[in-house]
Amino acid sequence: MSKIEIACFNPESAMIAFENGADRIELCDGLSEGGTTPGFEITKELREQINIPIVVMIRPRGGDFTYSEKEFEQMKNDLIQLKSLNVDGFVFGILDENDEVNIEQNKALVELAAPLQCTFHRAFDRAKNLEDSLENVIECGFKTILTSGQKPNVSEGKENLKTLVELSDGRIEILVGGGLRSSNIEALRAFTKANYFHSSAITDGGAFANPAEVLALKNT
Repeated sequence: MSKIEIACFNPESAMIAFENGADRIELCDGLSEGGTTPGFEITKELREQINIPIVVMIRPRGGDFTYSEKEFEQMKNDLIQLKSLNVDGFVFGILDENDEVNIEQNKALVELAAPLQCTFHRAFDRAKNLEDSLENVIECGFKTILTSGQKPNVSEGKENLKTLVELSDGRIEILVGGGLRSSNIEALRAFTKANYFHSSAITDGGAFANPAEVLALKNT
């Protein structure tokens, strides 16, 4: 059995994930944008109902991962506010205008989040150079990288995912996500040797996690 994180874009999905055996919830808003910062009240209510780890997306808008000074200030303020709710960690990723990991800004947010753990999200898949980006993310103090191996989905990225697991050598968790389903998790786990997997468990093109898919991901 793998460890499974479910990306939840609404409270209903978070409850479905919790009730069907997910190990962790990535809470976000903005499904159509690939995930943005969730609301304070929604996060607060879910934290009161859910006793598995909840990590919270810090992303002020969809689009690219290079932020203005104003947007960066918003990210810091959102993180500080949400940290007060007893969440378990944060998910974010900032690139510079050259599509390289912005060490200074990411480090500042990681330090602000401490002692909570941080995941560098799929901005990693837009970053230049697999190996350099991995080392830069580790240097920033992240505990996890969410990635499809710098390809459009995990199946196409499996060679790079295997390489990342080897290169990381236990220094950081490689969280495999992006087109992950119960139908391909077994083959990916065997090939990449990764231990932690990430999916929205949305199977019908809608907005809600499918309970049967959460169970299948967990038990495959």
